[in-house]
Amino acid sequence: MNVIFISPNFPEHFYNFCDRLKRLGVNVLGLGDCPYDQLDRRVVDSLTEYRWLPSLEDYETVYRAAADYIARYGRIDYVESQNEYWLELEARLRDDFNVSSGFRVADLADFKSKSKMKTFYASAGVKTTRFRLVDPLDIEVLKAFVAEVGYPIVVKPDSGVGASDTWRISSEPELAAFWTAKRDVQYIAEEFAPGHVETFDGITGAEGEILFATGQVMAVSPLDMLRGAGENVSYTTDVVSTGLYQIGERVVKAFDVKSRFFHFEFFRLDVDHPYLGRKGDVLGLEVNMRAPGGYIPDKMNYAYDVDVYQIWAESLVYRANRSFPNYAFKYYVAHIGRGPQIQYAHSPEEIRERFRRRLLYEKEPPKSINGTMGSRVFLLRSESIDELNGQSEFILQRSDGTSWRV
Repeated sequence: MNVIFISPNFPEHFYNFCDRLKRLGVNVLGLGDCPYDQLDRRVVDSLTEYRWLPSLEDYETVYRAAADYIARYGRIDYVESQNEYWLELEARLRDDFNVSSGFRVADLADFKSKSKMKTFYASAGVKTTRFRLVDPLDIEVLKAFVAEVGYPIVVKPDSGVGASDTWRISSEPELAAFWTAKRDVQYIAEEFAPGHVETFDGITGAEGEILFATGQVMAVSPLDMLRGAGENVSYTTDVVSTGLYQIGERVVKAFDVKSRFFHFEFFRLDVDHPYLGRKGDVLGLEVNMRAPGGYIPDKMNYAYDVDVYQIWAESLVYRANRSFPNYAFKYYVAHIGRGPQIQYAHSPEEIRERFRRRLLYEKEPPKSINGTMGSRVFLLRSESIDELNGQSEFILQRSDGTSWRV
């Protein structure tokens, strides 16, 4: 089997996807924009071969490199990256080299367009917030939507990656500020949901069966992170006990997800809402057809004592009659990220000493991606929500006494 893997060096832990494939005897053929002599040794060892390209944005260069791999190794079975930014590049290569696995260019609109995602959620019986597509030349459309649903609203590009260029608008002056700063792209306006984000994340097999699934609770939403001090608290949860598994299973079927990671985002209402539902109800938010970002794959492993990189690799290699081991939720695993400009009451040394039996690791994410992760991240295990809350309050206790909770 031959797999082209795009950008295997970023984020730093993504080499694990390649490593597990290579251990199963797969030729893992890397394409990346990092020079070979600057690659981490673990990345090099996880690949059969690596081709450095000055820019992965130059499709002709990428195409020629892929063609060379095919000339020397034979037919390509999969093109992967596990990175949302490269989904279109993956799809173009599948189209041009007739790789039957995975999504093609024609499929991308179904899960890159936030408005189209809502139709799939609806087909799975999952309610979503009301929305309006906004013509970049007609502010009256936006004003009419506000008149219908009231402030606040959330406005973001209809097709985009992550939480970038997302606006929470609560007044006419804020609406005017958005209209002045907006780009010339299609935006989607949505009513604000008074709740928090929970995710349904996992891996499917060749027939769309769910091989592994868990979830994350976002105590601080990505939007609040960008608007606030850059602090982050999120943690793994058991989607069976929260009732999200049955909902997520229907959404997986609606999107026809096969032999790949998935990452579905939901709102869970914190209060009753006259249109959206009652406290505790779940609304569909967004969809990502790749592994969840940040350190979530590692959090999955620590929460269940499994290896999701291995489960994913086997889902590609063993396309039928492969039984995967049962798994059970064992620990809450929290991602606690500190803000870059905040003075904290406790030093990293104090944190390491206090939680040395629970601390899994401590990281400083690259600046290019730490906007929704924190500038210094601590991953910790706990056996209860109370213990997890105690960890968060200690690590994020500020010197001036203000709270991280937004």
